Amino acid sequence: MNIVSHIETEGVSMARPSFMPPTGAFIPPVAVPVVLGPKLIRADVLIVCGFIPAGALIPDNYHIPLLDPRTGRGYQRPPQEARVNELAYDLRKGRVDLPTSVLLNVRNRDARRAVHDGVLDLGSVAGGQPTADNKFYVVDGQHRILALKKLIEEFDAELWSKYMIPFTCMLGGSEDQEMDQFYIVNSKAKSVRTDLAYELLSRRAQDPDVMEALAERGQDWQVHAQSIVKRLNEDSPAWRGRIRFAAMEKGNTIMPSASMVGSLKQVLGLPYFRALAPDQQVKILDAYWRGVRLVLSEAFDEPSEFSLQKGVGVIVMHTVLMQVIEIARSMGLALSEPETYERVLKTALEELQGENKDADMVQGLDFWRAAPLGAAGSYSSSAGRRVLIAKIQNRLPKITIQ
Repeated sequence: MNIVSHIETEGVSMARPSFMPPTGAFIPPVAVPVVLGPKLIRADVLIVCGFIPAGALIPDNYHIPLLDPRTGRGYQRPPQEARVNELAYDLRKGRVDLPTSVLLNVRNRDARRAVHDGVLDLGSVAGGQPTADNKFYVVDGQHRILALKKLIEEFDAELWSKYMIPFTCMLGGSEDQEMDQFYIVNSKAKSVRTDLAYELLSRRAQDPDVMEALAERGQDWQVHAQSIVKRLNEDSPAWRGRIRFAAMEKGNTIMPSASMVGSLKQVLGLPYFRALAPDQQVKILDAYWRGVRLVLSEAFDEPSEFSLQKGVGVIVMHTVLMQVIEIARSMGLALSEPETYERVLKTALEELQGENKDADMVQGLDFWRAAPLGAAGSYSSSAGRRVLIAKIQNRLPKITIQ
């Protein structure tokens, strides 16, 4: 992708606009076309919006007010280098755009007088001197600014200085007013639900460039897992209609898709399983759960009354699957047959025992009953799941070498 296409506006050459420095000179200019907006509701501070070339901010015309615990000044956490590097890399590859505005502020109280005929000209105030309060304070968007700074300083300064950043800027706001807006922006925003994120990711991954980027970061398993979970929900007798995807009502579902996807991470990391075609992976998982159902059929007949097809059960059983596959292969058993998993798991699942909330010892099917009758719910923490996994694994058949 040609990055310059993101820097040029249709019909208007941005190769050297009036507010850009000459080629090779990267002294931050201070005159930027803007649209004047209303004042902040809670403060006598004007707002302008527009597009600013990265070279008008970088390297010396911006400041990020990081929190200094010694002085109590500033309000932002330190930037995360990994996020900066990842964004810079994606920008270089042409994989992302920056369509949302960064939020800036010019603390100089005379900054409101710097807007003339649709241009914000900070050189017209404070005698044209680049004083500290004449800089752009980055209220929100530090990682975007720092990613572009990295590209300008380490790669192609002339190209990336022309990158147009959408921005909203307060004129004459104080540090307290900045902090107020920073709090509103970052406390009111709601992150995308994990189930919706997986759904969107699987759709975006149809683009080879997106899938390549995910593979580079070791995140492609999420796309594969989402596809597997959908197939199980559609085709597997043990799971049909029981998985709840994004924007679905609970209805008769018993397992959130995000939890199901997450539970497959270790399975998809198993070299043998990862090497299988997607259809074979689905076939094995379907056979595995049908094999479990052969041992604990009642738990599948009334799934809401048991923990087996809920978070703790699914995470534990998918972790155990990795060892079960190796045992079945060593015994020469067919991985696509439910009877294989019934044979390997039968003793372990029938002998599994623990105390329920009434301190009664329960075993086998009763172990998986929902609280307070069953014991599985008491293993729902990370530490508890590790104990439960070990309990099952210790009861599995041992592999013998001929």
